[in-house]
Amino acid sequence: MTFYELSVITNTGYPYYNINLKLPPNGSSILLRFFDFTHKNSERISNLDPVSRFELNAGLVSALFEFARNIDKKIEVLEFRSGKKDGSKNNGKNYEGDVLITTQTEPYLLHKSVKEKIKLIYDTVISTKVPLDSALELLQNEEDNIIDILTDSKARKRITEHENEIDHLANEFLAEMDNYGLHGICICSFDLSPITVYGNKYSLNDVDVILRNIGIFPNIVPLEWIYRQSYILEEPIWVYIIKSGVGPTIHGLFEPYFYLLFADPQSYLGEFPGKLAAKFNQILG
Repeated sequence: MTFYELSVITNTGYPYYNINLKLPPNGSSILLRFFDFTHKNSERISNLDPVSRFELNAGLVSALFEFARNIDKKIEVLEFRSGKKDGSKNNGKNYEGDVLITTQTEPYLLHKSVKEKIKLIYDTVISTKVPLDSALELLQNEEDNIIDILTDSKARKRITEHENEIDHLANEFLAEMDNYGLHGICICSFDLSPITVYGNKYSLNDVDVILRNIGIFPNIVPLEWIYRQSYILEEPIWVYIIKSGVGPTIHGLFEPYFYLLFADPQSYLGEFPGKLAAKFNQILG
C-alpha cells in the first residue's frame, strides 16, 4: 500500500471526507500532497510588502509546526511552487467549487501519475458533490470507487487473471539470469506502486525500501528502460526500471505497468530488459 490517507476539504477548511487506508511505516518519510480543484478568481492580491509577507510566513510556519506536533508527525521539508504569471490559466480548467484533496503517500511515487489518480477521483466522485458544505455523504459504492483507484484494483485484477503464466515466466527469467546478477522482478502500477514481486530475495516491503532510497525518477519512454542505484540493508543494488506501454484504462485514463529488475551492482543485463518487457506485455496487454 503506497497511499496511506486521503482527505477532501474546502479551501475554507470544511472537512467533507477522510479515509485512512493504512498506518504509515514507522521511521519513514512520507509526503502530504496537495491537489487544487478550487475556483480561480481572476482578481489577484497585489504583492505584499516585506513586513506583511514575513508576518504571513511566520503564521504559516507556526500553525504547521503546531499541527505536526499535535499529530506526532515531524515536518522536515515544505515545497512551494511559485505563482503563475498574470493571465495564465489552470490548464484551461476553472473548477466550480473550492475543493482541496490531500493525500499521504510514499515519496517515490510519480507525482504526475498520482495527480492523474486524484483527478480521476475528483471527476468521477467529488465533482458531483460540489458545494461540499451542503453535500450528502459519499455512498458506499463511491467510497469503493475511490479505494479501487488508489489501490490499482483493475491493474491488480489483470495480473491475478494471468498469475500462473506470469509466475512461470518470471521464474524462468530469474533462473536464466541468475549468473548475471538478477535477483528479483517486480510489477508496479503506473505511479510505481508495487503490485507483486517475484524471486525469493526481496519482499514487497523490501521493494518499498529500495524505491525510497532511489530518489527522483525521470520520465521514461514506453518500452525503454533506465537503471538507478539504491540500497537495501546498507548493501548497494541496481534497479532497472522499464515502462511497459501496456496496462488497463480506467474511465479514459491509461495506466501502463512498470517492470522493475533488481540486480547486483555493475551487473550487465544487455538487452534482457527489453526481452522481459516484450514477454510480459504479450500476457498483460
